[in-house]
Amino acid sequence: MKILVIGAGHAGVEAALASARMGIPTVLITMDASRIAIMPCNPSIGGPAKGIIVREIDALGGQMGITADKTALQFKLLNSTKGPGVQCLRVQSDKIEYSKMMHDVVHHTENLTVLEAMVESIVVKDNKVVGVMLEKQGLLEADAIILTSGTYMSSKILVGSTATPSGPEDQRTTNKLSASLRDLGLKTFRLKTGTPPRIKTNSIDFSHGLIQPGDEAFIHFSLDTQLEDYPNEQVPCYLIYTQPETHDIIKLNLNKSAMYSGLVEGIGPRYCPSIEDKLVRFSDKERHQIFLEPESKHLDTTYIQGFSTSMPHDIQDKMIRSLPGFENCVIDKYAYAIEYDAIDPIQLYPSLEVKHVEGLFSAGQINGTSGYEEAAGQGLMAGINASLKLMGKEPLILKRDEAYIGVMIDDLVTKGVVEPYRLLTSRAEHRLLLRHDNAELRLSHYGYDVGLLKEERYKKVLKLRADIDAIIALLKERRFTLKDGILPFLEEKGYPQFNEGLSGYDLVKRPRISIHDLSTYFDFTAYHIDALNIAEIEIKYEGYIQKALKEVERIASFENVRIPMDLDFNTIPHLSIEGKQRMNKIKPLTLGQASRISGVNPADLVVLKTHLNKTKKTDESSS
Repeated sequence: MKILVIGAGHAGVEAALASARMGIPTVLITMDASRIAIMPCNPSIGGPAKGIIVREIDALGGQMGITADKTALQFKLLNSTKGPGVQCLRVQSDKIEYSKMMHDVVHHTENLTVLEAMVESIVVKDNKVVGVMLEKQGLLEADAIILTSGTYMSSKILVGSTATPSGPEDQRTTNKLSASLRDLGLKTFRLKTGTPPRIKTNSIDFSHGLIQPGDEAFIHFSLDTQLEDYPNEQVPCYLIYTQPETHDIIKLNLNKSAMYSGLVEGIGPRYCPSIEDKLVRFSDKERHQIFLEPESKHLDTTYIQGFSTSMPHDIQDKMIRSLPGFENCVIDKYAYAIEYDAIDPIQLYPSLEVKHVEGLFSAGQINGTSGYEEAAGQGLMAGINASLKLMGKEPLILKRDEAYIGVMIDDLVTKGVVEPYRLLTSRAEHRLLLRHDNAELRLSHYGYDVGLLKEERYKKVLKLRADIDAIIALLKERRFTLKDGILPFLEEKGYPQFNEGLSGYDLVKRPRISIHDLSTYFDFTAYHIDALNIAEIEIKYEGYIQKALKEVERIASFENVRIPMDLDFNTIPHLSIEGKQRMNKIKPLTLGQASRISGVNPADLVVLKTHLNKTKKTDESSS
């Protein structure tokens, strides 16, 4: 058995590590072996929803969280003043150290070989992959292939009125690979993204910015990260704003932008627009936030977050120097937009295998997503499922109530994309269940079952769950009376009325009282801070969590009804024409997935469920 992974970006690295660690000989093919897991755009990992994906990757046995923790310049928990359903971690990464560590991990993983080569086509026989054709090296055979080509397929760099065939950062692009996919019957389309300029750090006057320090609390992506792994001194970021002069320059030269000159074919990301697009779409805004972020301790460069553009270089010069503190700056790299081929993800099963080409899996930006984290999550799942397929086992498909990764993949394969997909907390209907803090508790059993989490690590998760339960039991067990001297504490917290018989559990449920406030009355020294924090969330949000679980149980009747993969929906009487067309195109695997397909109405679901029940009864009676 052999698996080939095409592309060594964030999706490719997770896919290759997963399959190799599951015992399948794996070849990671890249055009440049020195650029494994590089960060061609923002030098950070995590953020809203994305940070929870990284936690889920770690819980399943992936690598991104471990590397992000160990190579971080700054840690910050976002939305810390809001509810736990939207809290998430973001780290400012050292882009050089991150790529270096991933390079070392890849090269020291058993069953994994790195091959520097250009893939020109996917070779298929009888609708099943048999290998790839390499430039100058011929056929390389494989039993499964995972395509993670990122933004390198038929890509063009766009600046002003110029379109240059190129991958990110002047790397090669592959023109033959997407043509090969179209020859196999896959639909491709054009997407666009962009990146801001990089400025020499020592040429910026940071006194004009508002400092954005990291958090002092011990926060992390990986359960394996220890306090000693933390940086001794976190590097700050800064916040500035665009100026009226900035807006005037952009508006005066809008027709010179590649986006507005008619040069761009693809659709750009809605949630990460260029600065010129922001001015057009949000014309009522007097200013826009710009974050200044360090790229690496090895580089004298600063990333201007929120300032991507495809303007000509001379206009970029004027735009950048209009920012506060940038009057005398030195530009290290100019911004650019990049356009590339992607595949329509509704051509994939939830396992990320291409429906009509057995053994071909796809993950990352080629599936229409944006971001390192979304790519890595898909890569991990593709690596797991390609390996399970070769082992003759059922694929691992995460449900929408189990993981943000499950939400993302279900969105992609059920709804498709017309623009680069970005995961947001608002996309998850069960986000209180899919929290930053409980990723290990939700998913580690899957990582253990497929062989990616070792026994020692899984025991940590079991102990975490046992400690949480023990803390909750301890709080419920002890009840307070006036003799305990707790009245002054309650008055301080705004609860002058005291009803004797309150338990520690009752106290934690109250606003303004934290579980840590009760350390005077309880001995919590035997428990890790993570167990205490999760216990507090489970207590304070118990009612909401129970309500969410009941909703999951209610819709489980749909999610658990399987649909045969070879079902021809045209043969089912009384289905609407549009329902037949949409379901034949997407081939839903469950009734729940069918319910989320645009164009499938409630009446169609009733007809489909009735048909499946009749078929099941017929099969049971005949057997």
